[in-house]
Amino acid sequence: MNSGLRFWWWALTLVSFAAAGAHAQQAYPSKPIRLIVPFAPGGSNDIVARIIGHKLGESMGQQVITDNRGGASGIVGTDLAAKAAPDGYTMLMMSLTLAVNPSLFKKLPYDTEKDLLPVSLVASAPLILVVHPSMPVKTLKDFIAHAKANPGKLNFGSGGTGTTPHLAGEMLKSMAGLQMTHVPYKGGGPALADLMGGQLQLMLENIPSTLPFVKSGKLRVLALSGLKRSSLVPDVPTLDESGLKGYEIVGWNGLFLPAGTPNAIVTRLHTETVKALAAADIKERLTGMGAEGVGSTPAQFAAFMKSEIKKWAQVARDAGLRAE
Repeated sequence: MNSGLRFWWWALTLVSFAAAGAHAQQAYPSKPIRLIVPFAPGGSNDIVARIIGHKLGESMGQQVITDNRGGASGIVGTDLAAKAAPDGYTMLMMSLTLAVNPSLFKKLPYDTEKDLLPVSLVASAPLILVVHPSMPVKTLKDFIAHAKANPGKLNFGSGGTGTTPHLAGEMLKSMAGLQMTHVPYKGGGPALADLMGGQLQLMLENIPSTLPFVKSGKLRVLALSGLKRSSLVPDVPTLDESGLKGYEIVGWNGLFLPAGTPNAIVTRLHTETVKALAAADIKERLTGMGAEGVGSTPAQFAAFMKSEIKKWAQVARDAGLRAE
């Protein structure tokens, strides 16, 4: 082969490789995507993940498979996602717990800020204070009086140490001056099951997972954790207006990817997530759960994460919280 032909052969080869690379990027996703939920089925993270995952699957032409990996306050599933191949085929739906765990555990198997790439803050929602219907209380005032008359006898559950419901319960204890015992579970679902079974007396849990049981009479609602009432339960007062002034805690859910995921994939997933949150059916479902869609940019979500980690580090220090 003479030098002229050799030049054209190499040029055509390079063009072919470039075209193949461009096609590979355009083809994403070319197989199902795994969405890890680091808690047992039934909690807010799981519900939001399934709603968004289904919509993403519809718009991207590939199934988004929810993979529940509960355990160790979300650390097991989060570690799995953080160490997955950064190719866009493993995502993580995580909650406020992600920002709290660095303050509760001396050593994590991953670096929260370095090993995970924020894609978008998906949704936020207040929690709802519910009790077993056998408890002789109808209002927050009744509950606080009952708890003070029975120090150390009430158990409150959560989906794990450091979860939003756990922190909400600790805040309730601190602000109301109560003595209650925290019982961590591997997800909100199992904790709610024990609450309805009478093994627990109360929970501050997400509206999506509790409201059906409130409507069926299996749980009794006392108050909301946000500073404003929810349109879903407009007759339910907030803890703040019920006498616990200044009480506010709101849960959130966000989408993450392993660090190192190509920018093109991050941008695609962010765009699709924002589009999903803007869809009328998704808005309706989130509103029906008492949640609000967000859809922040990766940069905004990264800044939000930094502020959350800092805020909860202070809360953990002040409350003396440590992993159980």
